[in-house]
Amino acid sequence: MTGRPTSVRRRIWAAAVAAVLLTAWPAASPAGAVDDPPAPVTGSATYFDALGSPYGGCGLPQSELDSQDFVALNVYDTPGDYSFYPRPLTGANASKAGLWNNGLNCGRYVQVTISDYCTGVNDGAPGQAFCRNGSWVSDAYNGATLTMLVADSCGDSNGWCRDDRYHLDLSKPSLNKFVKNGAPVGDMYPNHWNNRHVTWSFVPAPGYSGDIRIGFMKGAQAWWPAIAVSHLPNGIHGVEYYADGTWKQAQMNSDMGQSYIIGGVTQGATQFQIRVRDASDALLNGGRVYSFSLPASCGSQCGADYTAASYTTTTPSGSPSPSPSASASASPSPSASPSASPSASPSASPSPSPSPSPSPSANPGTCQVTYQVASSWQDGFTTNVTVKNTGTTTWQNWTVTWDMPSGVSLVSGWSATVTAGGTRWTAKAPSWATNLAPGASASFGFQASGPSSPGASGFTCS
Repeated sequence: MTGRPTSVRRRIWAAAVAAVLLTAWPAASPAGAVDDPPAPVTGSATYFDALGSPYGGCGLPQSELDSQDFVALNVYDTPGDYSFYPRPLTGANASKAGLWNNGLNCGRYVQVTISDYCTGVNDGAPGQAFCRNGSWVSDAYNGATLTMLVADSCGDSNGWCRDDRYHLDLSKPSLNKFVKNGAPVGDMYPNHWNNRHVTWSFVPAPGYSGDIRIGFMKGAQAWWPAIAVSHLPNGIHGVEYYADGTWKQAQMNSDMGQSYIIGGVTQGATQFQIRVRDASDALLNGGRVYSFSLPASCGSQCGADYTAASYTTTTPSGSPSPSPSASASASPSPSASPSASPSASPSASPSPSPSPSPSPSANPGTCQVTYQVASSWQDGFTTNVTVKNTGTTTWQNWTVTWDMPSGVSLVSGWSATVTAGGTRWTAKAPSWATNLAPGASASFGFQASGPSSPGASGFTCS
């Protein structure tokens, strides 16, 4: 078996939860009961084709994930017990929780390293040993690594999802993207896979910059404001919302760990203020407050699976200021100081110092672009690119174009829509951050095949 059937069952579950929650207020947020594993740990690995529709287990459509390299963690830790239990796991069932941790590990990243191959039968059959009639052996793929996002849950009644505490279910398209000696392995799947062992540990979001994203879920409205929070520096353990003069703990949307039911600043209002706690239970960005409204495109109720919300931010000692993804204004936080000066939202963690840093020539004085080769190997490389609006007006649907040398081809991009037309390449704003305010910056990157030198040139912005 390959893990393919498990993805179908998870899709059915995710869709059913979304439908029920449109008409029922969810139970209180589950308490965290599962500690992080010692790092690193080793478990079996399977694969699944894609997230469910409309939402994966964490409450986000696949198109809205920060990374298309994603994993599912086990809902249950019940060796030998393949029964189903209500989700989230509460009361007497809480002790059955796996590393999914009732959704509290959603939005975190794991660094995964390929380990041994099974030469026997490795089908995850209930009550049967892993790797029967064979043994675990090391081969040329051992040591290949990839950093992946926790985006889904494995709750099926097989040995993988029940018997193996450290099992990971990996996105199938990611299997041949694991990197060893600076290059993707390319051909581990299918002939060298057989549900191998992997070694893994939780890690902070790689190369994090910018700020969180907030979106409303299908059916969201004043009396059921369900949101999804993503682009996190270190996962999410809770959301608090400001209502009727006090901060209140939001309820998790079932065990979809990045979705919470908040409330308006007054009862039934469509203006909202939240703050977020990360996987260490610390307030994100020193207690930054995010202020936003139900998007006008929703009308009285959001019809799309995900509708991005623009926001303004306030720190406990500052005034509201546009976030990197915000363009609409909102009411200031009650903790704002009226005399404080607005300031741009800082990144949650510093980005590497870019080098080299060519500047576009077509828009002097309004745009600054920095371009950095983050890693390179014999016939490929990855980059980090930052664009800053140095003008005085907000860019709508920002676009950056540049020239790449002949012989370089695009493999993939992230945090923007990156396309290549010959030697002229283009990056267009992602759906969650279409506008760029004066003084604000946006970052994206891409992987390419070919030589990394002499690099990019001729940057222009619009």
